[in-house]
Amino acid sequence: MRKKHDLPHKTCLHCGLPFTWRKKWEKVWDEVKYCSDRCRSERKRGGHATDATTSEGGA
Repeated sequence: MRKKHDLPHKTCLHCGLPFTWRKKWEKVWDEVKYCSDRCRSERKRGGHATDATTSEGGA
């Protein structure tokens, strides 16, 4: 059995967070681009990932 840190990783195209291979993605791993359904649907709608550094300007 493989350890979790030995599994392949990718970076989500929407939120930029790293995510790890899942068994349900076994046959389509090369096509997986997003870490979740939420990121995938947000990307299709043209939404932007939230970024705390841009939402508040220092005063």
